[in-house]
Amino acid sequence: MKTNPILHVVDDLAIECPPHPQPQNFTDAKAAVILLKKLYDEATTFLRDRFDAAVQGQPVNARYRAFYPEIRLVTSSHTRVDSRLAFGYVPGPGNYTATVTRPDLYAEYLEHQIQLLIENHSVPVTIAVSETPIPLHFAFLEGAHVEGSIEDKIERPLRDVFDVPDLASTDDKIVNGQFDVLSPDATPLAPFTAQRMDYSLHRLAHYTATSPSHFQNYVLFTNYQFYIDEFIEFSKRSLKNPESGYDAFVEPGNKITTRDGVDDDSSPTRQPQMPTYHLKRPGQCGITMVNIGIGPSNAKTITDHIAVLRPHTWLMLGHCAGLRNSQRLGDYVLAHAYVREDHVLDDDLPIWIPVPPLAEVQVALEQAVATVTGYSGYDLKQVMRTGTVATIDNRNWELRDQTGPVQRLSQSRAIGLDMESATIAANGFRFRVPYGTLLCVSDKPLHGELKLPGMATDFYNKQVKQHLEIGIMALESLREMPSEKLHSRKLRSFFETAFQ
Repeated sequence: MKTNPILHVVDDLAIECPPHPQPQNFTDAKAAVILLKKLYDEATTFLRDRFDAAVQGQPVNARYRAFYPEIRLVTSSHTRVDSRLAFGYVPGPGNYTATVTRPDLYAEYLEHQIQLLIENHSVPVTIAVSETPIPLHFAFLEGAHVEGSIEDKIERPLRDVFDVPDLASTDDKIVNGQFDVLSPDATPLAPFTAQRMDYSLHRLAHYTATSPSHFQNYVLFTNYQFYIDEFIEFSKRSLKNPESGYDAFVEPGNKITTRDGVDDDSSPTRQPQMPTYHLKRPGQCGITMVNIGIGPSNAKTITDHIAVLRPHTWLMLGHCAGLRNSQRLGDYVLAHAYVREDHVLDDDLPIWIPVPPLAEVQVALEQAVATVTGYSGYDLKQVMRTGTVATIDNRNWELRDQTGPVQRLSQSRAIGLDMESATIAANGFRFRVPYGTLLCVSDKPLHGELKLPGMATDFYNKQVKQHLEIGIMALESLREMPSEKLHSRKLRSFFETAFQ
């Protein structure tokens, strides 16, 4: 171990860092992750200790800085790997790196990704300390609360003493494919940098009032509280059934219920913007459900952040306007294409880029509809249509001149219209997260069929339970599929990161 207590002087403050060990090579992924945890814990403990000392009034004699750990891979071979793989390998010789945060949270993910690299390239990975500073804000433990202003105590701006989040470098250049593959610098190994991940982990806790550690690998999005209410009831029933495989249920405020009862009866001080519930299963193989509310902005916001958890699937379950006269209220719409008039992703994923259906997800949803409704084969068309779903950013589009929108919808062959589905699918495509959409027709505005109050109550009582059952059944069938098969090669571009 080599200790560098002072590196150099900036203005009137020397820079003090925690011990800085030499890089180590590993051919054992589990051992590599153990060292990542050690380096990360040492770095964040150092920052917290220095902050606590400053708050307690101890003199500030240095600028305090600690760094994220990183994974490095160097290969000089064009090793040919299994052509069926969508991830787990690098495209050719070079130097590859990824900064790492929260290795406790990502332990299984990191072990899997590292092990694939070692197996596919027959070279070790190197674990080292990176050159990327950890912002103080991201070094605090989950749930930490800081009272007052430290700047009054240290008599200088916080950023003079600690590193703070740098939004100028917290972006989606890697996942958007905007990094320079010909750059002499190391090529990214992972789709997100550590600081980008930290930013989203903190946002998730804010928006959902649940810890990122509770999120499961299979995610349902909805735009109605009715679905959440039914999910809560389903979760409670599942906990009572030892054969279900589910072992805990988490509600906003991190209220945890196990089979033995309420383990942690926390409650949020306020209702979160996007209430989120987690039906947990070992290995993060349970189901998370999020009420994203209405609109493409919310849909983009939450998927921007959940994406850093690298889930295996996310599905949209919600209501839509049926656009065909042959549709009935309560019919299902399985999206196999999307018309995007949401506009929130125009700068990240231009609308001319197609968002393809993913066969594995489509089949799982169709089979679940058949099982739950009792229809099969040609008869299934009585209750479900497969086609294009259009997503728009104007909820009251019917009140405008309909000539333009209706003509575009007709030309696109759209059969359903909503405000979230295309956004969620497009962000799934962008972030390489398998996606799907199953909607339920709740009105037919082009044909004058709007729900009356009594009709609406009956509709929700009947359809929501069945719709949710279909979504859960589809996710449970996808859970049985190996992740290497589920993460489709359709989601990978010419120059991809090795990590899924």
